[in-house]
Amino acid sequence: MKIRFAYAGDSLVALSLLLAGCQESYHDKEEHYVLIAANINVPYWQEADAGLRDVAKEMGLGVKVEMDGPTSFSPKEEVAAFQRAVSSHAAGILVSVTNPEMFQAPIAAAVASGIPVICLDSDAPDSKRVMFIGTDNFRAGQESAKRMADILKGHGDIVIITIPGQLNLDERVRGVNEALRKYSGIKVVQTIDDKGDSNKAYDGLNALLSAKKQKVDGVLCLEASGGAGAASALHRVDMTGKIGIVSFDKDPETLDWVDRGGINATVVQKPYVMAYYGVKFLDDLHHNAVHDFKDWRTAPAAPLPSFVDTGTAIVDKSNLAVFREALAAHPKPM
Repeated sequence: MKIRFAYAGDSLVALSLLLAGCQESYHDKEEHYVLIAANINVPYWQEADAGLRDVAKEMGLGVKVEMDGPTSFSPKEEVAAFQRAVSSHAAGILVSVTNPEMFQAPIAAAVASGIPVICLDSDAPDSKRVMFIGTDNFRAGQESAKRMADILKGHGDIVIITIPGQLNLDERVRGVNEALRKYSGIKVVQTIDDKGDSNKAYDGLNALLSAKKQKVDGVLCLEASGGAGAASALHRVDMTGKIGIVSFDKDPETLDWVDRGGINATVVQKPYVMAYYGVKFLDDLHHNAVHDFKDWRTAPAAPLPSFVDTGTAIVDKSNLAVFREALAAHPKPM
């Protein structure tokens, strides 16, 4: 191909564009990144999916992104989805780990094959993953407990709704217990496993209230589905607003209950930000863009931060309208 050099201003611009067009794309034709999670149809993960789509648009032609995983809480099915991503020769994998032990070997195998793995939302810190991006869950649990302590004025019996055994949620429970050490008048009387299902949260709290054997003054819901289930259970027995609820995340149903007074406050995370920057980090690893070491695969330490805290916010009636206005401008799933 012959290129004629020019000296005039407009011609020089045209020449620059021509040269740029001749350069090879930074990304490969088959380059794709995958986010693996559980309950992928819930609003939380749909928001993460919006982050995936936006970052792919920014990266340009040739980059593909997708989300895969079960539509219910199933660590076994999530591992299978992860292994499908490895078999597809993904350029990088983001994974929200539901069971750290089950993911040890699959993550190690992926990294050994040259696929960078980043945990987001829920970590597997003892695995071969490169880094974690998400919420500081210990601190988020502390925030939940402090808000509940304010609601109860430092005295009362509370119930925790969570999914035991999932590291990010266990960290929130640890944060709750640490914060409550300053409030001797508040006691955790029961923990309900809702398995990420609002119906199970409803059933568990309803059974506890129906038994009338245990006084309940507050409910701390440490995962996204629990708040709506707990609020519905209280509404059924005409106790809306009589028992405090601090929830997690920003599902539409959760925000509706905040508006109706059934949930006092909810601690919201940033799944869009996690996914958006997660893919950027994977892309940097895949292309060895950070030159601290020659190659991330053989480096003595990862060339990226080991933990990126995407932060949280607390939403209640005082800021709900502003928060919803911001959400309305958010990219919607295709």
